[in-house]
Amino acid sequence: MSTLELQQALAEEITLIQDVDFLNALKSIIDAKLSVGVYQLSDYQKERVAQARMEREKGLLIDSDEMFNEFDKWLDTE
Repeated sequence: MSTLELQQALAEEITLIQDVDFLNALKSIIDAKLSVGVYQLSDYQKERVAQARMEREKGLLIDSDEMFNEFDKWLDTE
């Protein structure tokens, strides 16, 4: 199937879908594929990144390997 044929088939099938959540998910996928340039963070996202950086600098975070080692210790019943 050519690109044009696939586009036409998808367009026809999409018009039959009534599930708004599914359509929103499809739109997100399409938007992500078509987006160009730099992703813009929201103010909330910028605040969370800054907070995470401060926590890392203060040594309040551990890496995933260290976390999994702790889990293994807690789950060890031997």
